[in-house]
Amino acid sequence: MKNRNRPKSPDEKTTRALLEKHGCPTPFHEVRTRFLGNIATPDLTASPLRIVESLWGGELPVFDSMDEANELIGALVQGLWNDLTRHQKRSQPFRLTRLNLDPTPANLALVAQLRRQELEGFIEGLFNGQDRIDLPERAHQALGHLGELRAMMAGMEDLVSRDIEAESRTQLETTFKHIRELTRIMEAELHETVLACTRARRQMVEGLSTKKPTLH
Repeated sequence: MKNRNRPKSPDEKTTRALLEKHGCPTPFHEVRTRFLGNIATPDLTASPLRIVESLWGGELPVFDSMDEANELIGALVQGLWNDLTRHQKRSQPFRLTRLNLDPTPANLALVAQLRRQELEGFIEGLFNGQDRIDLPERAHQALGHLGELRAMMAGMEDLVSRDIEAESRTQLETTFKHIRELTRIMEAELHETVLACTRARRQMVEGLSTKKPTLH
């Protein structure tokens, strides 16, 4: 039976508004992927509160009241974080942010920047502040592909910034179509990374539980 009194999780609009209210320097699209990477990380020291703090550079913003703090942390942890945990299932792949934009040079730069930030957020969350991390082979391969895709997006950003009128409308339409295809590849590699790391972490936890000494 469903609990009718259970509070409803904050929606995306509410969460975005709270992040803006508290001056979060991390854009929402990157918050999503940073959380996803941290949910998947094999690093057992990871915690939702620590990744929330990282959105502000390592420390939570100053709150006027405890209610304000609870509202923000509730939206991010009980809301967004918990919602993203469903992507640990093969049947629930993660989707990157969609933008319906006209094919202009400025919008091309915007989309390339968005995808770059999403991929960087995921990698940052996955590594959980570590320089190196042991990953399962499938996740290691996927991360290599994601790194190449991130470099492509950064290169596209740089190209447009240096010559914003470099491409004709026909070329821009083709480039936008290419980015949509690359987005699907990004999503597939993100999902494979999450699945592989989730399996690895579960095995690690099971291994730790079997090593606990028996009390007499």
